Amino acid sequence: MAFPPTFEELIPKNHPVRVVNLVIDQINLDPLIKKYNGVGCSSYHPRMLLKILVYGYLNNIYSSRKLEAATGENIYFMWLSAMERPDHNTINRFRSDRLKGVIKEVFTQVVMLMAESGHVDLQSIYTDGTKIEANANRYTFVWGKSIKANKERIAKQLEELWQYTQQVAAEELKDTSPTQFTNITSEEVSQTVEKIDKALKDKPVDPKIRQKIKYAKRNWPNKLNEYEQKEQTLGERNSYSKTDSDATFMRMKEDHMQNGQLKPGYNAQISSSHQIIVNYTVHQTPADTKTLKPHLLSFKQSFGFMPKELTADAGYGSEENYEFMEQNHIEAYVKYNYFDKELHEQANSNGKFHPDNLYYNKESDCYYCPMGQPMRYKDSKIEITDTGYKRLLSRYQAVNCEGCPLRGKCHKASGNRIIEVSHRLNELKKKVRERLCSEKGIAHRKKRPIDVEPVFGIIKQNRSFRRFLLRGLDKVSIEFGLVALAHNLMKMAQ
Repeated sequence: MAFPPTFEELIPKNHPVRVVNLVIDQINLDPLIKKYNGVGCSSYHPRMLLKILVYGYLNNIYSSRKLEAATGENIYFMWLSAMERPDHNTINRFRSDRLKGVIKEVFTQVVMLMAESGHVDLQSIYTDGTKIEANANRYTFVWGKSIKANKERIAKQLEELWQYTQQVAAEELKDTSPTQFTNITSEEVSQTVEKIDKALKDKPVDPKIRQKIKYAKRNWPNKLNEYEQKEQTLGERNSYSKTDSDATFMRMKEDHMQNGQLKPGYNAQISSSHQIIVNYTVHQTPADTKTLKPHLLSFKQSFGFMPKELTADAGYGSEENYEFMEQNHIEAYVKYNYFDKELHEQANSNGKFHPDNLYYNKESDCYYCPMGQPMRYKDSKIEITDTGYKRLLSRYQAVNCEGCPLRGKCHKASGNRIIEVSHRLNELKKKVRERLCSEKGIAHRKKRPIDVEPVFGIIKQNRSFRRFLLRGLDKVSIEFGLVALAHNLMKMAQ
């Protein structure tokens, strides 16, 4: 050891750290470099910091303090950093602030390099999602239903006070216009309580009523202000965590109690090709159905085009998604509910009564129930989903259900049975069914579980990434982008 060995001698030629170094050296980091204004002390080069972060995520090192320690203890990190030792604050600021709005572009450049080298196919992708727990308290939460119930309770009590005041002091309220108690605001409540208090001022009133008015004046306006702020934070969601207001409570499969408890988390969506992630997005909604459209739009924003083929499970099968993929010329190999039951003829005992299983005569626009009785067209209605998509539903009503021996199994409602049918959805499902049952569709269905699902196994089990470290949707998206980038580089190194 009279002549100390160099890093080049200590690091094997086929080691993953060399792949990380080589790939990140090839990508354009101008958008990241522009975030530095060049004023003040000299900064650590962003390319070096990015290499440290990516290689850290590749080796299950996610903490900025552990990354700081690794730059002084681990020869691979020492080689990447050229013996520089950025502290944990620098690493964390770089990850949280500098990579904002840039990490997706960096990830896309790496995917394009892999596409040019033949590692991935951007025309045929497999899509799936998983829930990842947020860095938030599991027991401090806000529920939309609870807010709604509390507002209704205040409105009900306010209406009772108003009715009582009209009985006791009708003369004092004769010039007051009728008060509405729907969609009440803090200002309306404050004004109404003030009117009630003024009208009952010199009247002999039950002390409990006086106490209630005093409590309402002191608490209700503030409470309603609080509820309005919480509703603004909720948006279209039904819950959020007080620790991380961007996190939504979702049912997690991975749970120490093994009973699918609700925890604050995010819905991470990926598209893969040969077990390599080609696109990722992070969402606040638990349902996969609502994530497909923004996920595909993100794909187009990254690469400038839509994929030609997409394969996914039944969680993505909806009229809106089928319509969107058809409009964008994407061959959808996406299952819908009951597809597997239809395929294996395992329909439940009530399957024959389902509207999809009733015979439809297109010429006469009429359905027939299992007893052969006609169900004639009644009317149509437009249903608007949470995402703003409009569905046209046609309603059909049976002619006579009285005395039918199958009525108890067919439906429970009084009167003749009414069914609602989306003919557009049935048309789209027919196309998808034919596509899924084709030779190519069978091949895609067989490949999907061994292409996209193992990626989540690698990330959660092998990489031990089951919980985010950062808080907020923007920072969580950065963190998952680093996870996806590290996964791809490891695949390239294998």
